[in-house]
Amino acid sequence: MALVAVGQLTSTASMANNLAQCQILVKKAVKAGAKALFLPEATDYISSSAEESLSLCKSVHESEFVLGLQEEARREKLPIHVGVHEPSNTSRRVKNTVIWINEQGEIAHRYQKIHLFDVDIQGGPVLKESQAVEPGMKIEPPFETSFGKVASTICFDLRFPEIGISLRRQGADIITYPSAFTVPTGQAHWEVLLRARAIETQSYVIAAAQVGRHNDKRVSYGHSLIVDPWGRIVASVGDKSDEPEIATASIDLELVSKVRAEVPLRKRTDVYPEL
Repeated sequence: MALVAVGQLTSTASMANNLAQCQILVKKAVKAGAKALFLPEATDYISSSAEESLSLCKSVHESEFVLGLQEEARREKLPIHVGVHEPSNTSRRVKNTVIWINEQGEIAHRYQKIHLFDVDIQGGPVLKESQAVEPGMKIEPPFETSFGKVASTICFDLRFPEIGISLRRQGADIITYPSAFTVPTGQAHWEVLLRARAIETQSYVIAAAQVGRHNDKRVSYGHSLIVDPWGRIVASVGDKSDEPEIATASIDLELVSKVRAEVPLRKRTDVYPEL
């Protein structure tokens, strides 16, 4: 078994401040003995407009935030899974991506968010992510780590079980959902969706979440979770936003195998198509 940490923070438009918060989370993860740290969607920054996002967005080779995290990972020999923005090559939008920085400080995996958050909730937020973000076009296969095969999704992808089922079929032991859920949708759906994704894929789910007020327009729900393959919550941070915080849990691959052996999910692909 290996201990992993899920981190929670309140990103703003100040990447220097966001990096400082991440450095606190790295220290806490190292002190706890974690073998990896999982951080939320858009950890590098959360802007107040599409124009501000474009002005802040840099390639990973130029971003002081990413370069700083690579140095942290290299120095502490701690892999970091983190949500960032990257420039688009084809439009005046940005890419919402997650990267895996290995213990050598190298970017070894990248996934670009497929499902974008376009909502208009009565009495709640109106958000049109597609106006500023370019959607991804590919489900990336799980990648090997010292504690199992990890697969990446991002936030609104959580509402689409097909992507998790596809990743499970490709061998995932752990599926990640780094997020910045709104408070209304978080209160209604966050926990139940994460537990459902864990149960239906019989995988660990790691969901690092943004929390608190980012600017005048955005507030995030928090409640970062780790859920085991039986659907039990094994780590939770809550909704406090006064300082960056982590929660830890052990990844037990024997439990993954046990759950899958005891409750085999035999797909009726003679009746419906395989995902």
